[in-house]
Amino acid sequence: MSDLAKTLIFFGLILVGMGIFTIFFDKVPGLGKLPGDIFLRRGSFTFYFPITTCILLSLILTLAFTIFGKK
Repeated sequence: MSDLAKTLIFFGLILVGMGIFTIFFDKVPGLGKLPGDIFLRRGSFTFYFPITTCILLSLILTLAFTIFGKK
């Protein structure tokens, strides 16, 4: 099988796993409400940007791919 096909299958399985995780665990406690996440509410306008959560998830995924990605 070509490398592209294997990569697409891998990411498809990851998406299915994330979907199942989302169904069973609707909200992860504390995630998305970390200090540094930007939340603005002005009347009927709401803006939310979870910058600290994004940085934390990026670090965790980088570490996981570094550890488990070596051949």
